[in-house]
Amino acid sequence: MDQDVQELWHRYARTPESATREQLILHYAPLVKYVAGRVAVGMPANVEHADLVSYGIFGLMDAIEKFDVFKGFKFETYAITRIRGAIIDELRSVDWVPRSVRAKARKLEAAVQKLESQLRRSPTEEELAAELDWTVDELQESLAKVSMTSMAALDEVLDVGEGDRISLVDTLQDISTVLPEDSYDELETKDLLRHAITRLTEREQTVLGLYYFEGMTLSQIGDVLGVTESRICQIHTKAVLSLRAKLVAQQA
Repeated sequence: MDQDVQELWHRYARTPESATREQLILHYAPLVKYVAGRVAVGMPANVEHADLVSYGIFGLMDAIEKFDVFKGFKFETYAITRIRGAIIDELRSVDWVPRSVRAKARKLEAAVQKLESQLRRSPTEEELAAELDWTVDELQESLAKVSMTSMAALDEVLDVGEGDRISLVDTLQDISTVLPEDSYDELETKDLLRHAITRLTEREQTVLGLYYFEGMTLSQIGDVLGVTESRICQIHTKAVLSLRAKLVAQQA
């Protein structure tokens, strides 16, 4: 944190005036744009990026008000979860996802969870299609539609008990510092998901790694793996549904 920003934080901590808060909001506005851009991936064209940014600003404001600069934590890490949560909460409140797509998402999650429990590994597309009595083409079409709801993303914020929240992507990182929202339940969730990730297929792990850690777009990942962007989107969605199923099974 540079000296000027640190001074802003100390000033705001001493006297939380609106003028100082506005300066902090302006400074961290690019962070909101970044998070909005990540959430926007795969969404329908009618979801405006500017709307996502406006939703995220409320999350940024909440993060600024609750952040304790004297604890020595990195604000960006603290804020990203709240910005993303504010965007997702607002998207859910407007409920733009068609009921038929929501129904398919629930059906897919239930099937993945059942097969995960039976097979003790991530099911193949052929196995998942057979369980649903669909063809593989029908399954891939459904995965593509579900991916556009942005309900299956490692960035999604999950409740892990006692008011603590974590995004699935956090569990893939080797975090060396303790975040403000750390708790025993959160650490237990991280261990569970780290183990679950090792049970995904090699291609699923590759897609998650390139997307979340290398910062590549779905199109770029498709070029690397020699498949279409749509196919990468399907692989990503299936991988995250598998992780969610493992988490639900362990917490049941």
